[in-house]
Amino acid sequence: MKNFPSQVRAARGLLNLTQQDLAELSQVSLRTIVQLERGNKVSGSVLTALQLSLEAAGVEFIPDNGGGAGVRFKEPRSQD
Repeated sequence: MKNFPSQVRAARGLLNLTQQDLAELSQVSLRTIVQLERGNKVSGSVLTALQLSLEAAGVEFIPDNGGGAGVRFKEPRSQD
């Protein structure tokens, strides 16, 4: 999951969430989210909580499949 910090930042961008918003959504401390996004290691339970929270909010994580890891909206969104 070496790309996970970048995927979290990208998912937050797609959903227009701040780090604080994600902390509240996932019940993970803001400090832990900041540390993760800086590339520091965090526990597997934190990774799971963040992924599940972001997926519930409407994104899906794309594994590295030769084209690179990423995130996208689960369903097409209308243009704002």
